[in-house]
Amino acid sequence: MTISKRLVMGITCLIGSQTSVAAAPTMEEVWQLLQAQQAQIEQLQEALTSSQRRLEDAQSRIASQSANQSARLTVAENAIEATANSIETVAYNNEGSDTHIGGYGELHYNNLDSGDEFDLHRFVLFFNHKFNDQFSLYSELEVEHNIAGEGQVGEVEVEQAFIRWDYNANHHADMGVFLVPVGILNETHEPDTFYGVERNSVEKQIVPATWWEAGVSFAGEIAPGWGYDLAAHSGLNLDTDNDKGSKRSSIRSARQKTGKANGDSLAYTARLRFNGIAGLQWNATIQYQADLAQGDADAVGIDEIDAMLFETNLNYQVGSFGLRALYARWDIDNEIEILNAGADEQEGWYLEPSYKFGDSFGLFARYSSYDLTAGDSAASNEKKQFDIGFNYWPQENVVIKVDVQRQDNDNGDDNDGFNVGVGYSF
Repeated sequence: MTISKRLVMGITCLIGSQTSVAAAPTMEEVWQLLQAQQAQIEQLQEALTSSQRRLEDAQSRIASQSANQSARLTVAENAIEATANSIETVAYNNEGSDTHIGGYGELHYNNLDSGDEFDLHRFVLFFNHKFNDQFSLYSELEVEHNIAGEGQVGEVEVEQAFIRWDYNANHHADMGVFLVPVGILNETHEPDTFYGVERNSVEKQIVPATWWEAGVSFAGEIAPGWGYDLAAHSGLNLDTDNDKGSKRSSIRSARQKTGKANGDSLAYTARLRFNGIAGLQWNATIQYQADLAQGDADAVGIDEIDAMLFETNLNYQVGSFGLRALYARWDIDNEIEILNAGADEQEGWYLEPSYKFGDSFGLFARYSSYDLTAGDSAASNEKKQFDIGFNYWPQENVVIKVDVQRQDNDNGDDNDGFNVGVGYSF
């Protein structure tokens, strides 16, 4: 029975019970009354339905807000925890970032015509300290050939110990013992950064890496893609007589290594750098020293032995393909032939293409040539070498190297064979 029917019966009964009190309404009056009551009921039903919907919406919003609040609390808790960890990490790094320890090392096995040998060629430690935003200390302590001391084959050397002054956003000065800005390997020679077990012969004999001096240098950027290095420092000391009383012409043996180095004649080095093309680094260096003999030449009737080095190199990397090339030349005054014949000109060059497969494996080939007596064709003794091999990086800063070398020297003293090495840096 519907609400309308119940209402009609109720009204009918009410009218019937009160017939004695009032006159009975007409059917038209009853119908109008019923219509008015029906309209009120429908309004009440609509209001109830609307209230129920609003209640459900409110409950849904409350549930959603509760879930969002819970999620926000979870996110906030995670953020607080992450922030706390970050603060702890930053605090630790800041606590330790003022002083850094790093280094590198390399072990070689050489199987050559000259003999077979194992050699812990280098073990190096870096100690760097930041005093403030402008001043820092850089140092490098090296042990060569594992054991040093009287009668031993090795050496202990301080290759770097200088203060860097960042006096401008794009310029700085180094004061102390630093690596001379020349060549490709002289400043960056960690074993995981170059191909081949041994460093190439041109940069060892002509440049000669690793080469450090004491003095002051300035470096910076002069335009987008262009940089410079200027240095005044201690020089080489090419003694005209060695312990056996014979003349010598090796630039490498003239390094004084800042151990009570004769400072009679300073050297001056200038380098121009360009890296304005992606993957390309080009450098050109000139060095001049007024007296390569540091005053020792006076005894043989000449005031000085002036010398000039010119060196240029290119290091290019595009995708997996790499190319390194270098040329270096010394011009030395040898007017009365106090050096070996032809030693007034010493030059060398090499070309090294490479290809890297992914991040872990790379192949290379290198052709190099140098001559320490290039100034006299009769005395010329050019040394040529071809190397081919691979580097394998099981980890970014750990490398395993294998290469084969073949020499074709003018004096017939070829030294062929293969080399195996392992190196690291950190």
